[in-house]
Amino acid sequence: MLNIIGTYECKADIKGRIMLPSALKKQLSQVLSDGFVIKRSVFNKCLEIHPISEWNLVIEKVNKLNRFVKKNNDFIRSYMSGLKIVELDSSGRLLIPKDLFVFAQLTKKIVLSSSVNIIEVWDKDNYESSVARTLESFGDLAEEVMGEKKSESNNDVS
Repeated sequence: MLNIIGTYECKADIKGRIMLPSALKKQLSQVLSDGFVIKRSVFNKCLEIHPISEWNLVIEKVNKLNRFVKKNNDFIRSYMSGLKIVELDSSGRLLIPKDLFVFAQLTKKIVLSSSVNIIEVWDKDNYESSVARTLESFGDLAEEVMGEKKSESNNDVS
């Protein structure tokens, strides 16, 4: 499993191509030649870039869903819609497909943000707004997600 680190600012050209920063390319060096899946985020107005090896792990979970359950079938259709396979071109650029560029409301200023084993692609202003909103209550969120819940009996002092 990959562990991608960092947040990087870059620019999109008129065709929607972005140059991957060298620090990011270095982290992805073992998977660059395999290509990537780029898709809409489920929860945010951003895109997700999945190295193919990581995407295959996600698809293993999706393939376990029973497609004769309507909710599962609807989820699969929506989750898989709009995704594309992309590769770096000979100049080290990644072309973001037009429909995905529009979905994520991308402009020239882009932020590539690591999210453990994937990279999120954000419009810079949208990224900064999202981070600012999350930071307002990040302490509570961190406690809820990462804090250990202790039972009442463990808090007794003898």
